[in-house]
Amino acid sequence: MAGAAAEERRLATVVAGWQGRPVLVVGDAMLDEWRFAESERLCREAPAPVLTLRRRISAAGGAANTAVNVAALGGRAALVAPVGADVAGDELHDCLDRAAVWDRTVNQPGRPTPVKRRMLAGNQILLREDSGDPDDALDDDGVARLLTALHCATEELRAAAAGRPLTLVVCDYGLGALPSAVRAWLVANRDRYATVALDAHDLADWRGLNPTVVTPSFAEATRLLARAAAGFNGGHRTGARGATAGDLHLDHLADPADGPSELVVGAAPGGAGERAPGSPHPTSGAPATEHDGAPGPTGEPTPAEERVALTGDGLSVTGTGVTVNAAAGAGVDRAVLAESRLDELREHTGADVVAVTLDTEGAVVGGADGEPRRSHSTPVPASHAVGAGDAYLAAMTLALAAEASLPTAAQLAQLAATITVSDTGTCVCRREDLLDALGSGPEDAGRPTQVGAEELTAIVAEHRRAGRSIVFTNGCFDVLHPGHVRYLTQARALGDLLVVAVNSDGSVRRLKGPDRPVNPVEDRTALLAALECVDHVVVFEEDSPAKLIEAVRPDVYVKGGDYPPEMVPEAPLVRRLGGQVRTLGYVPDRSTSAIIDRIRAHPVVPPVGEGRPA
Repeated sequence: MAGAAAEERRLATVVAGWQGRPVLVVGDAMLDEWRFAESERLCREAPAPVLTLRRRISAAGGAANTAVNVAALGGRAALVAPVGADVAGDELHDCLDRAAVWDRTVNQPGRPTPVKRRMLAGNQILLREDSGDPDDALDDDGVARLLTALHCATEELRAAAAGRPLTLVVCDYGLGALPSAVRAWLVANRDRYATVALDAHDLADWRGLNPTVVTPSFAEATRLLARAAAGFNGGHRTGARGATAGDLHLDHLADPADGPSELVVGAAPGGAGERAPGSPHPTSGAPATEHDGAPGPTGEPTPAEERVALTGDGLSVTGTGVTVNAAAGAGVDRAVLAESRLDELREHTGADVVAVTLDTEGAVVGGADGEPRRSHSTPVPASHAVGAGDAYLAAMTLALAAEASLPTAAQLAQLAATITVSDTGTCVCRREDLLDALGSGPEDAGRPTQVGAEELTAIVAEHRRAGRSIVFTNGCFDVLHPGHVRYLTQARALGDLLVVAVNSDGSVRRLKGPDRPVNPVEDRTALLAALECVDHVVVFEEDSPAKLIEAVRPDVYVKGGDYPPEMVPEAPLVRRLGGQVRTLGYVPDRSTSAIIDRIRAHPVVPPVGEGRPA
């Protein structure tokens, strides 16, 4: 148990280390639309359900969701992408604003925002409608404005990075956001970014980028290997690439420019027997060679998205465009295939790290040490896993940018993807959820809410080591009222931990007059400690909380009032310590003084029998 706790603390330290990391995300942004319906009958015209729409939500998708995940995990994300001047584009802008992503997208009139609309009933996806034509290329003006946005966003992040190196994430899903001129700019400016992550449907388009990490799916990795091998040998398997026991080799399509689009699972169709030289492969169509003398695949394929087929001899596994011979026979799976080609994938992509994602089966990750690492995930309904790859990519990128080791980065990336798939919708992993999963969430079991100054300093130091942000506020809180509750709830939302410093009775008298406080400090702190939004309460004797602020060094200092932060007396001290200052407006007619004045305006009337005539 002690070792597990130490491991969790180590991982939480990495999460703390990537806080505020500047990340530029560029690529295909889209809008995810979810329509939740109910169905209780079939229509008369056809055996189809009649749907009644109950709820509709929209979320950032594609590159936009990767940027949202970076921001939610604690990074500083800026998104550069073409977005249509349409309703879907407006909704996407709103999604980015809510997620605190720096929206540096470029409006493209006449080019619609890509949208994926899903209709669900009983959490089951019934259909998906995609809009946005990938063949609708950006015009010259659009490309020029996109290049300008890339340069400006890079410089903007650099100015805000306080000397920390920049990170680039490229999300190329083939929807036309990254034409050749943009790809050339990113390759030419590769040195401006210390860490570069690439998620691309066609990795062959990105030769020369030399990314830090690539995250292909199994099908994307296979496609790259097929095209690379076709380029080396003219599109035909030769003796030099022939299969031997335990060795993976590739069947190539007749057109070397077109790699395999699907892998077939289970037993591939076709009868058993020898393939004559020159005859087409039953799934890939590639001509047979002298290496294809084994009995052909038998049986029918079973439905799956990225599938592998076991041949009749039980010793090799084939799919569209890929074959592996292995003595393990039935034990061969996609992870084994991926592990056997990690080095080649690194060579063909120029990447330091390759993470082949296997959807419900986790991922296989390899680096320069040549040691493959396997992570696992829990199978979930498809409607729960939309965007989980974006969470994986964001966490992997942030961890590598924070100079975490590869095993640590792979572990955090898989954890981020896994904890997002608990419900239907587009997956977003929040920093606090990741810390909770590491046993480092905001709960402090056994710790008192009311603490002394020295104890608070130690508690804050431990929270900060775990990567949590500290929000600090102070006041008299003499008569607790709804304005206080709303103010404190808003303050708590600005970070992971809320510390409330309360003026002592003597301090209140010096500030408010001899008739205050109405309630002693013991009562005031007890009420504050009972609020769910308050994590810790501390009392200070001085007229100013400056001494406590220096000890706590809050990430965010909050004051109530309708004045700008510059007028807060403690603002220069907080900023010197590296924090920010926020002011939150009061609720009208909900001040302590107003409540006390109303009480005093109504004299106490004694009840009957205590000096009051009947």
